[in-house]
Amino acid sequence: MGIFDWGSTKLANRIETMRSAECNLMSFANRFGVGGVGDGNNNNSSVTTELFDTAIPRSVIPLYNADPKCQCQTSEKNTTDFIMHGVKVTSSSNNDTNRSDEGAPLVLLHGYSNGALYYYRNLVGLSNTHFGGVVYALDMLGWGLSSRPAFKLKSAVDGCDGVDTAEAFFVESLEAWRKGSGLEKMTLGGHSLGGYISVAYCEKYPQHVERLILISPAGVPHEEDQDTSTHKNLPLKVKIVLSLFSGLWRSGITPPSFVKSLPEDRGRKLVNGYVERRLPAITCAKERESLGEYSYCNAVLPGSGADCLNTILKPMAFARKPTIDRIPLLDVRDISFIYGQNDWMDPSAGLAVQQKCEELRTSGTKTPNVSVFGVKDAGHLLMLENWEEFNSAVVLAGGGGKRLSKEARLPFRCSCLDGSATNFFNKPRVLSNTVK
Repeated sequence: MGIFDWGSTKLANRIETMRSAECNLMSFANRFGVGGVGDGNNNNSSVTTELFDTAIPRSVIPLYNADPKCQCQTSEKNTTDFIMHGVKVTSSSNNDTNRSDEGAPLVLLHGYSNGALYYYRNLVGLSNTHFGGVVYALDMLGWGLSSRPAFKLKSAVDGCDGVDTAEAFFVESLEAWRKGSGLEKMTLGGHSLGGYISVAYCEKYPQHVERLILISPAGVPHEEDQDTSTHKNLPLKVKIVLSLFSGLWRSGITPPSFVKSLPEDRGRKLVNGYVERRLPAITCAKERESLGEYSYCNAVLPGSGADCLNTILKPMAFARKPTIDRIPLLDVRDISFIYGQNDWMDPSAGLAVQQKCEELRTSGTKTPNVSVFGVKDAGHLLMLENWEEFNSAVVLAGGGGKRLSKEARLPFRCSCLDGSATNFFNKPRVLSNTVK
């Protein structure tokens, strides 16, 4: 039975179904490669796309008595190590013989319960525009088509800090991937939980990060600093749902495990309904169907990375170790936040980091330069909801503003100093007077 030693034909079929959905999404990628963002040379560009698996030594992952077979090894190439799966897009323009001045390659990490192909609308356009023509999107260890070892960490048994060890699961696998890929420097971008993991990576390996791009990142603010007055006016039904959701979260019942508990037809209906409601910008039925299939398979494959949820985050995506205290201390020169105009993640958290860094700088402390961008007509999944303006924001965050065409749709630049965020975001929050 080859790589499927576990004897599960159903599991093998789901992996193949996810591979098929991944390929279908990649077939849409080129439709979003031209227009809106670019340098005018897109018609003269040759784009190559490569799906890859990179070996990750098991010894670098802090697992407790890891099953030598792994509960879900998704590659035939290597059964001794874990693997990290991803997609690499390379653009070579006939008009550009040297792209070394465009910054380090862009490496994108997905959010919770997502995967590398959530960036399918962005990969080609971003490779055409900046980052030396090279963009990677990764399935973090335990998600997508990367290996899925059981998320049983040494710290959970040894009584050490569970948050640090959970972070190390992702940080050390990302570092092993970087080494295996031969990258000395990268521009690192992370969406939602991937943004949180990106911060943790920069704390330990700042020498390998040229710029950090935090895309609607989870876990930035302190829970007590958030304005919760609007919650009091929510309908009773919504309050009950939120209370139930918080209880499931604390009990370790994750969204993927909930989907797995349903009959397949109900699970698929739930995921497809989510895609349709959250992403009305996807009007093509085949595209929407492919994303739904990709998301459903991602959820029902054996749990691994998704099981980190209540170890790292509290309900409503508040971190047990908020990054508002950590980002100003990073040894990374340039950091950018990108939020959707209708984002449920709080944009004022990015502004609070910016404000804190400004205050530290005026006192003579070395701290990152922080920019905050807003993408119009988009929510938390901004890379799919407004791909053109999102791409422009990523290029600006990566230092490639000069590469944007005159026709590019530009994001809004926000500042903690002038109230611009309140004027832009549809649901502005009150920035705390106390910046810790």
